[in-house]
Amino acid sequence: MGNRFLFFLPLFLLSAIALGILPSKSLGKSLGAVEKRCGWLQNPTPGNWWLNDSRASWTISAQAGYRAKGIDSIPDITLKEFVKTNGSYGYGCACMDVTTDQKKRRIISIQGFQQLPLKNCQTDKSLPQG
Repeated sequence: MGNRFLFFLPLFLLSAIALGILPSKSLGKSLGAVEKRCGWLQNPTPGNWWLNDSRASWTISAQAGYRAKGIDSIPDITLKEFVKTNGSYGYGCACMDVTTDQKKRRIISIQGFQQLPLKNCQTDKSLPQG
């Protein structure tokens, strides 16, 4: 009886995780669970967007290339606190609810967006400054 139990236990556990009956932290991240990321939202030139948070620089879109789902939900960030660095392009501070590709450092989809005062990012010591 004990040998049969040990033989079927891994199959049961893998099936339960695959069906969502048992959670798996590492599995959740690889499947792109929604997470909140806050930091500097960069838009230096047309079509180029990324978010620099405390962990990495996350690509949102690249001119004539990659484009995250939901990018059109980002409002005109130049209407609030925004630093212009190149004509009408520049950066602001934001929090986003996103799914990511951790290995490629890409934002796959944007579920929610909130622009924050610049001071939030300027005073956050975990964020890159300068």
